[in-house]
Amino acid sequence: MATDYDEIRPDVAEARNATLKAVQSANSPDARSVSADLDETENLDGVELPGADLSNEELTVTVVPQGEDEFTCSSCFLVRHRSQLHRESNGQRFCVECES
Repeated sequence: MATDYDEIRPDVAEARNATLKAVQSANSPDARSVSADLDETENLDGVELPGADLSNEELTVTVVPQGEDEFTCSSCFLVRHRSQLHRESNGQRFCVECES
């Protein structure tokens, strides 16, 4: 007797059908009621929307100078460790990732 290994096993098929029936019979809300619930619970106090005026805000960033064992790639402009230097020509340095 030949065995079809692509066929779904009977126990798996029964479990799949039972799960599908459970999902279909569940009392799931319709799209309109979910939308209404979201509108009621949405609170926009203190939320800044895109395009808001941020001219009076300050950004504090600590700038760390480039180390002696680092270089700035002339292609991707990232600061890399000296071990990632692939080539240097005319004072420009290129990293391994940009040259590969």
